[in-house]
Amino acid sequence: MRAAPVAGPLLCAILMLGVAPMAPVLAAAAEGAPAPSAKKIADVTRGLQSQPGFIDLWRDTDKGRVLLSVPALEQPFLLLSSLPYALGSNDVGLDRGQPGEMRMVHFEKHGARLLLVQQNTNFIAASADKDERAAVAESFASGVLWSGEILASEGERHLIDFSSFLLADRHGVGARLTATKQGAYQIDAARSAVLAEQAKAFPDNVELEALLTFAGPGQAEHVRQVAADASSLSLRQRISMVRLPATDWQPRSYHPYSGGFDVNYYDFATPLASSIDVHWQVRHRLEKTDPSAAVSTVKKPIVYYVDRGAPEPVRSALIAGASWWASAFEKAGFKDAYRVELLPEGVDAMDIRYNVIHWVHRATRGWSYGNALADPRTGEIIRGAVTLGSQRVRQDILIAESLLAPYGKNAPADKQKLAEAMALARLRQLAAHEVGHTLGFAHNFAASRMGNGSVMDYPHPILKLDAKGNVDIADAYGVGVGPWDDYIVKYIYGDFGGGAQEQAALAKLRAEARAAGMLYSSDQDDRSPGSSHPDGLLWDFGPDSIKTWDQLGAVRQRALQTFSVDVLPDARQIGELEARLVPVYLLQRYQGEALARLIGGGDFDYAISGDIKAGLAKAGIKTTPAAVQRQALNRLADSLRAEYLALPAGVLDILTPPAMGHERSREYFATRMESVFDAFSIAEAGAAQTAGFLLDPARINRVAWQHARDAQQPGVQEVLSLLLQKTWKREPVPASVAGGEAVQLAANWVLIDATLNLLDGGKLHPQVDAEVRQSARELAQWLQKNPGKGVTADSRKQAAALIAVYLADPRSVKLRAMPSIPPGAPI
Repeated sequence: MRAAPVAGPLLCAILMLGVAPMAPVLAAAAEGAPAPSAKKIADVTRGLQSQPGFIDLWRDTDKGRVLLSVPALEQPFLLLSSLPYALGSNDVGLDRGQPGEMRMVHFEKHGARLLLVQQNTNFIAASADKDERAAVAESFASGVLWSGEILASEGERHLIDFSSFLLADRHGVGARLTATKQGAYQIDAARSAVLAEQAKAFPDNVELEALLTFAGPGQAEHVRQVAADASSLSLRQRISMVRLPATDWQPRSYHPYSGGFDVNYYDFATPLASSIDVHWQVRHRLEKTDPSAAVSTVKKPIVYYVDRGAPEPVRSALIAGASWWASAFEKAGFKDAYRVELLPEGVDAMDIRYNVIHWVHRATRGWSYGNALADPRTGEIIRGAVTLGSQRVRQDILIAESLLAPYGKNAPADKQKLAEAMALARLRQLAAHEVGHTLGFAHNFAASRMGNGSVMDYPHPILKLDAKGNVDIADAYGVGVGPWDDYIVKYIYGDFGGGAQEQAALAKLRAEARAAGMLYSSDQDDRSPGSSHPDGLLWDFGPDSIKTWDQLGAVRQRALQTFSVDVLPDARQIGELEARLVPVYLLQRYQGEALARLIGGGDFDYAISGDIKAGLAKAGIKTTPAAVQRQALNRLADSLRAEYLALPAGVLDILTPPAMGHERSREYFATRMESVFDAFSIAEAGAAQTAGFLLDPARINRVAWQHARDAQQPGVQEVLSLLLQKTWKREPVPASVAGGEAVQLAANWVLIDATLNLLDGGKLHPQVDAEVRQSARELAQWLQKNPGKGVTADSRKQAAALIAVYLADPRSVKLRAMPSIPPGAPI
């Protein structure tokens, strides 16, 4: 997902401005407030513990207050919230170490009060003319975040009690709980406290903290799953106040093919022929000690610290994987410019001065994040904050064990070691990936076309069969950064002298990367089920999607044949077999999406107009060849057949309900048979996986257009006809397939439901909608003319009636939702 540029990818917190509560305060100020106190700062702070810094502070631990001495008014600085202690729910998203939005703020004095004002950095005028700057500032709203009484003043310095700011929900916790349907939670002031003893001031930053208790209904699933008391959620909020970086650093213009993130704003002072939409690369400040040298040490290296809470062997894996970037910086001309260390004992991991890789625990497995917290004016990264979910490594071990079945009496001892080795290899890659985001690098989901092309891709384990036909995971994940990673480090961080010389060097780098076959496709074009770029794929591997599908199909078949109680360690309860069946049964789920991308697919470049004119990139979309589309379509259609969807009898015979004290979770297949494994549901989930991708409205619209422009391309009727030939209209299922007829009927109904939901969604163009409706009408007629026998006859009769009623009056039919599919990502 593409996140707010200044915060890197996947930033979950939503910061809410307390606008309404400020109204009475502003009204009071407008009506006339008392004159500023004549007291001296020393009089008010006598007996309190002081700490000088960027903003001097005093800790009043007896009263639970933090006093600040604001040294200058209307001088901007950066403000950031974060969560040192959090909720622990992946579904809600309030994680330990999670940063919020980077804001630029300043203090203003109005009467006897100071106001903390957030500046509107989205709209500026970068002009020497103060009136031109003022015209823009006056055109767009700023925001008052806080107001407080001045306790004492000395010249331009004003003392305030900042406690009420710290005790407000600055991180948007309440809004997040509401958005995730956990109920309405509000801060209980009586059970919240400023942690004055935690307040710290340094030359360039101030760190303040409060314990916030949110009171709410406590009835929703996710809060009940994680909280000691779901109606009383106590978290800690950190507020960091940071000096703005010096302006003696030249930001770099963002380019769509840089592979990086950007910050942007609208500059109304640009020349009339220029765009007002200005974009800068997000990157750390990295300056050579000898700018004239091809390779030089740097004035200040980039250092990342690994959370001391990460245990071994995880800790060593994180340090090793995150350190991979050092080689890329060396190649870019920076010696000893990047390193990774264990966070020193006693160091505050939330201090904004440190780039930290947080090892975060949640009740369930979930995503990891890398946040690049940047100066909104220039894109200079102030802090890198990585969140690594601790349960992901356990999921990798589970997948490996499910493929290898290493716990049999005669299983080779090295199989268990292979499972852990695969999980740690993935963890090293994950550490490099998330740190990459905090260095300013975006996803590149096309890099897998180059093998280990980039750690910024999402890697599927490379699985194959060995010479004996057994599953081989020995080389599941790559080692080190790839050629795309070397390119983006050099492009974003390389020192090229600035000006026209820099622009020429960057253009040369882009040309060389394209000539080397480096493809680039990122979040906005790759995450939707209906995405079209055939190379921008999450969780795939290999240069050829069809060949990888076949390779994984052979692995899946072998793994299902050998699936047994030997996939479980002896101490695990037998009900966990089903959770381990999920990744094996759905092993091709991501590669199925890769095949779907070929259908109605087409690739394109990220470029600027000058690149096109110079022949460095191509304009337009290159449609996937018709023959390739049909190969992909045939394979996906076959995955709707009972021969693919049915489980071996040996697997069906060992699946057991969860034991007492355990329960089914989202990691299991759905069931309508109480606690018992539901063979209908697993077939429905498998069919829904394929149907969901193939019958996406964007894909069907593209198929229709491609066929309209080139009759050699498959059209909508061809796609739907093939799906029906492989399902409703197929020959009888062989008796050797366990429950074959029932499995096929389950898939058939999923296809009907997917088709009617496609029509009901309202996203098809009218002429495409007409094609799909006609196909459904013809199916209903065929079903009536070919009633079949037994349970097949019952389904055909009911399906024909459902289609007829829906086409006649859609509002009279309540359509079934598509079957649920157990989560796959993240792996």
